[in-house]
Amino acid sequence: MRTLGLIGGTSWHSTVAYYKLINEGVGEHIGTRGNPELILYSINIEIMREQDRDRINAKYLEVSNTLMEAGASAILICANTPHMVYDYVQPKIEVPILHIADATGMEATRLGLKKLGLLGNRPTMTGDFIPGVLKKKYGIEVIIPEDHAVSQSHRYVSVELTRGKFTDAARNFYEEQISRLRERGAEGIILGCTELPLLIRAEDVEVPTLATTDLHARMAVDFIMGGDS
Repeated sequence: MRTLGLIGGTSWHSTVAYYKLINEGVGEHIGTRGNPELILYSINIEIMREQDRDRINAKYLEVSNTLMEAGASAILICANTPHMVYDYVQPKIEVPILHIADATGMEATRLGLKKLGLLGNRPTMTGDFIPGVLKKKYGIEVIIPEDHAVSQSHRYVSVELTRGKFTDAARNFYEEQISRLRERGAEGIILGCTELPLLIRAEDVEVPTLATTDLHARMAVDFIMGGDS
């Protein structure tokens, strides 16, 4: 098995979910006789809340190098929004960063989905690090909620979800946004905040949901087990 480096902490709730999913996924291959070697570096989420892009880039590069020097054969960022650092960090390190948009794009392609709604915080929805990859590499169009709903979603993510608070009000809001995106032609919905799958259950909505956490963790398992091929 290959050793994977994990960058967590944004939030620690999502990091726990990633750690659990990856270990369970590898366990499906090897049973209970062992577990994967994972190197976890959990950063302080305050660096993301400060929104200083240069500091964020520098921190993720520093941590990536630390994990690489510790023996990681690849890097996995355990959240959606920090993938904004990918274009800065990836050219500067010698191991691959497993991109969350690739995990999403491959699953959407498997399902035959060509137009997806995207939910998450403001940087994830309005940035290009997920929609751009999906459009360029997979030919998938991405749509997002209206401006006022983008602001409300950002508030729910930053004030509630990343702090472990899951309310009925937030659940109702996201279910309404999913319905509106579907009316605009979305064939599926990207749950682009790592905590969203903890709030929204696939069986509660009438359109396929792509839980980036689950898909990204599956990609991690495939990479880890690739070392035994």
